[in-house]
Amino acid sequence: MTRIIAGSAGGTRLEVPGHGTRPTSDRVRESLFGALESMDAIDEARVLDLYSGSGALGLEALSRGARGAVLVERGRPAAAIIRRNAAAVRKALAAPKGPDADRREAVVVESAVQAYLGRAAGPFDLVFTDPPYDLSDADMTADLVALTPLLSPDAVVIIERARRATAPDLDAAGLALIRERSYGDTALWWAEPAHR
Repeated sequence: MTRIIAGSAGGTRLEVPGHGTRPTSDRVRESLFGALESMDAIDEARVLDLYSGSGALGLEALSRGARGAVLVERGRPAAAIIRRNAAAVRKALAAPKGPDADRREAVVVESAVQAYLGRAAGPFDLVFTDPPYDLSDADMTADLVALTPLLSPDAVVIIERARRATAPDLDAAGLALIRERSYGDTALWWAEPAHR
């Protein structure tokens, strides 16, 4: 089990798929979301969570004031868990009946990432992509190239991979590096559209 760290649904417990996913640790999420809040990148953002796993990243953003989140996961068992987690967060958001609770929605899409990106309609303001560590560099680049046309001009893209992984090819995708951070075995790259 993991939990939503902060925001309107803070403390809500989330299920985690038993295998095939690698949930982002609470420590990494806390640091990541603290930085995103200081950039004012969450409030009213349209969020896309690719390789969603448990949905923790997209749902954390929703709890902290994102307008909506699309959570994309290919695995059927994981997608079912994300749906249950989204329902738990929706229930927590509705409890105090905040002014915007009804319009903050999580949409779970059971699909391969490339197939989804090929038919998606943006724009997205905040994107998390946390692919399996064994995703090839070529596939990671293809994801980013397909994602870039769906971004708003001020979008922030967070890429999570193993620290030992090759840095993503942001230039090929028309993205520019904002910052890079490592936490144990996890590396995060922050990017934005290169032609803002």
